[in-house]
Amino acid sequence: MNQKSLSQVIAPTHHFTVQLSATRRGARLARLLTERQLDDWGSPFAEAATQVVAELASNAVLHGRVAGRDFRLGLRLYADRTLRIEVTDARGDRVPRLHDPVSGDAESGRGLLIVTGCADRWGVDEAPAGCKVVWAELGAPGRGGP
Repeated sequence: MNQKSLSQVIAPTHHFTVQLSATRRGARLARLLTERQLDDWGSPFAEAATQVVAELASNAVLHGRVAGRDFRLGLRLYADRTLRIEVTDARGDRVPRLHDPVSGDAESGRGLLIVTGCADRWGVDEAPAGCKVVWAELGAPGRGGP
């Protein structure tokens, strides 16, 4: 799913990156920091972006964790109002895949369905040292963003 967008070649107007522990507490902090950062930037995507970060950070902690290694959250807001969210984890060998909807009483398996519903597009890129970057874009040009 390595889709390149115009926002990857132009400089963002706002940029935020933080490294967090690969724990449930780190995933929660990623969500809270996203809320605060997007509020500071006046981004129209706060609610959807917070949901995307919650899902991607949770996946990084549950499926991308390697003992002693953190995950990284990156947010970039561009002049065209595209917001790019990136979550980098240590398990490049475990590429997330969208699955068919699960039964209504299952406790997991909906994360990427939620990301798909909130984001205009998402994908996975390889990163150095055996890591991967799972990214999502909201408000991509021509996709009906605010």
